[in-house]
Amino acid sequence: MKRYYDLWHARIKSLVKAVQGRPVAFLVLFGLSLINLSSEWPSDITRPAFVTELDDALPDSFKTARQLLFDQYQRRFPRVPTAQPVTIVEIDDATLAAVGQWPWPRNRLATLIDAIAALKPLAIGLDIYMPEPDQTSPDKVAGNLPETAGALAASLRALPSHEAILANALRAAPTILGAAALDHPTFAASTDMRSAPILVHGTDPLSRVQRFDYVLASLPELQAAAHGQAMLSVALEQGVVRHIPLIMGLGEKLVPGLPMEMLRLATGSSAIDVYADTSGVQAVGVADAEVPTQPGGDIWLHFASIRSTLSRYVSARDILQGTVDPERFRNKLVLVGLTGTGVTDMRTTPLGELVPGIEIQAQVIETIFEGRFLRRPTWLKWAESAFIMMFGLLIIWYVPRTQSRFALFLRAVPKGSTFLGLFLHLSNLLCCFFIFVRFGLLVDAASIFIILSAVMGCFFAPALLHAGERGRTEVTPAKGREADSDGTGKAPGP
Repeated sequence: MKRYYDLWHARIKSLVKAVQGRPVAFLVLFGLSLINLSSEWPSDITRPAFVTELDDALPDSFKTARQLLFDQYQRRFPRVPTAQPVTIVEIDDATLAAVGQWPWPRNRLATLIDAIAALKPLAIGLDIYMPEPDQTSPDKVAGNLPETAGALAASLRALPSHEAILANALRAAPTILGAAALDHPTFAASTDMRSAPILVHGTDPLSRVQRFDYVLASLPELQAAAHGQAMLSVALEQGVVRHIPLIMGLGEKLVPGLPMEMLRLATGSSAIDVYADTSGVQAVGVADAEVPTQPGGDIWLHFASIRSTLSRYVSARDILQGTVDPERFRNKLVLVGLTGTGVTDMRTTPLGELVPGIEIQAQVIETIFEGRFLRRPTWLKWAESAFIMMFGLLIIWYVPRTQSRFALFLRAVPKGSTFLGLFLHLSNLLCCFFIFVRFGLLVDAASIFIILSAVMGCFFAPALLHAGERGRTEVTPAKGREADSDGTGKAPGP
């Protein structure tokens, strides 16, 4: 066994030393670049089967480092809101304490919608879905009464149902109902919902967008009364929300996300425009607003800290009590959602903050108003790969040259390679961060750092092997002298 180990060890050493490490460095450069591409394959080229197998064998090889880096970009430079087009009506702990536990009877929710509509907002989006009948509705209560209470049951059945009351409120106000996207069937789930038309300009992008087979939507009576329907979904990666889809697929049709449907209703548009080509979705638009997207119809959201957006929150209790300033709602986009303890949907942002799900929808709308988008277009991935290959090949060609200025510098300054490496990697990081701040482009400095560092390491390995061999040859004579019997350093005579 030891003989085989020594044989393979010798072969590896000879391979590392061959042509001053260039073959190994080239293999490392090409292999890591391929793994990097497989973790984020450009959508404009068909993904080969072996690339899929490679990505399955090495999942998240570069993706995790890339995402953590992009999170750090945002933490160092979070978005500072310059406009506040959204007001969030939160059903918070104070509201639940004053009005009652959730879920409310539908007539109580109708009262809240009527109160918001009286303040003249442009649109009201409900981050709430109601797939089942209200069991507190008069007709439902009547059905549970004993036969001896026939007269009371008849009186209750003569009253309008809570669904009818809520439907009237939804019809009278510019309302949009949310629906939960599902990958699997559940009780009360369906395969379709009412939604505004989406006009596709170019290639049909249905195969590129995030698709779902089922949806948990509100009752048909409520869907028919509302002025819009929208899918509620965010993309979670390792528990963090970074991407938000503006459009999605439900079965064989495209449906809008809540932010775009809110803008459609607020602008009085009849449809949402999608611009796509063979590489996927390029932009999603409504009226004069056009949002550049990733090929999957989603956007990287540049988050603002929750501390800078708290002023947009209004307790539903204050609206029901009539103690709010109407100017906070006039011509605004209003989102209604749950923030009370135990009933809210909390999400983690790249800033490391835990925020209500409705806050994320508000930040998307806010970002569209400000026109400040984060982008990672397909060409950027190709540009990064080209830079890595060119710089890597330059390293492979130049660094091993023993008479180059670089080699002379390293011999004169032994720690110079460390300082030079730190300088280059710091420059790489600072340049990528500047591009993020100035242009909103997400450049992957992490992959550049990892791959080029590995290539440089291939030339330090032969040096370490030579150093180890020199150390062994120097130690052996010393041991021989220590074995001399007369202490003179000469071998003893016969």
